[in-house]
Amino acid sequence: MNTTKTMRKKNSKSPQYIQPLVADENGEIFELEGYAAVGRSGPNDFEILSVQNTIPLPYGSEIMFLKDRTPIVYQPMTDSIEEIIENPYAPGTLLFPVSVFCSPGYILSHLSAFDSESDVQPLPLFSYGAIGWYQNGFRISAIQVDWERRQDLRLMPLSKIKQGVKRLQAIMPDNRLRKHLEHCALVYSCPAAKNFFIGRCEAPLPTSTKCNARCLGCLSLQKNSPIHCSQDRISFTPDPDEIAEIALVHIQSVDCSVVSFGQGCEGEPLLAAHSIGPAIEKIRKKTNQGTINLNTNASRPDLMKELFNAGLDSIRVSINSFQAKAYNQYFRPINYAFDDVINSIELALSLDKHVALNYLNCPGFTDSPEEIQALEHFLHQYPIHLIQWRNLNIDPLWYYSQMFETTQASPYGVKKLLKRLKQHYPSLKFGYFNPPKETFTHHD
Repeated sequence: MNTTKTMRKKNSKSPQYIQPLVADENGEIFELEGYAAVGRSGPNDFEILSVQNTIPLPYGSEIMFLKDRTPIVYQPMTDSIEEIIENPYAPGTLLFPVSVFCSPGYILSHLSAFDSESDVQPLPLFSYGAIGWYQNGFRISAIQVDWERRQDLRLMPLSKIKQGVKRLQAIMPDNRLRKHLEHCALVYSCPAAKNFFIGRCEAPLPTSTKCNARCLGCLSLQKNSPIHCSQDRISFTPDPDEIAEIALVHIQSVDCSVVSFGQGCEGEPLLAAHSIGPAIEKIRKKTNQGTINLNTNASRPDLMKELFNAGLDSIRVSINSFQAKAYNQYFRPINYAFDDVINSIELALSLDKHVALNYLNCPGFTDSPEEIQALEHFLHQYPIHLIQWRNLNIDPLWYYSQMFETTQASPYGVKKLLKRLKQHYPSLKFGYFNPPKETFTHHD
């Protein structure tokens, strides 16, 4: 096992510990009596989970057990953090750790505590949050950052989605992008695609078959990687008419609507600017309503400027770190540099455009002293409007191993980090979703 001998333990101030959840070899999940659950917040940092630092499991979260790994728990009798390999209720059989893939609107403050052999296959592209059991209920270590029910599955009944599919098939029978989004909604269960067919909130506009980054956690394409991608990348670039047709149907039927380029099923949308720019112009010739947003790596300020000139309202920039070396290690950029990302953000602010970060949170790295210093240095220079806190979908142990170096200082704590940023930057908003322009605030 990879367990280090320099594990740190943060003692809880309360004895209201929650019990760890584990799974047997059949995948049956149960609580482990006599122990307390532990959350990981870095390569070597663990914290005992209690009622005080957890919340009830949000609706829509998914509980998973992790094969080929060993749970890490707290043993109160010996006041120690331990790996539990053998099932105490079935001697001679193995135990496996359990984690949670949290529903939208929540970010993880601790990760599932487990260990693995160094040569084990990395986990699939999900986030792996800490979870436990207390008085007949699941509890997780997470913080709510957005209360909008934009991706609440209870508001997306399959019957309504299928009705919308039929309605839009009749309206735009030859639109290839409409057909692609059907696949996203009905096969991949994409919430954004579902919302498009239902006619609510934000509609996706995937366009790009190419990317100029090779992200470690790319959802749509993995080459020469031990990780499998989550979904297939779009195989064509829609023409401007197809894009505009999708966007206009949504904008004209939804109040405070948002349409967004840059989805999990595509590459970098800036590389499809030759199609996106004319599409935005077509949309804006028809209506000034609706928010046109770009989810992007912000790698090409020159192309970004063209899209702003066409009528783009807002951008959301994906970033895992404001330390250039760590950014490069994760994004692995092709023919662009970290400075280009910063220049794109500076351009957007200079044009009074709304700027959000898609900040990929991994406890133990995002809240490390080095990363906090780099983030605050950026925020002092560039007063962006919103941080969309997102959980990084990646095997955390693999991610730690891939970063340029592992911090030796104890992490600050994700919850404390959010509080600190609110105090230092009171106009900075936190959230999870792309906001409509009706809610934009602009700095003086």
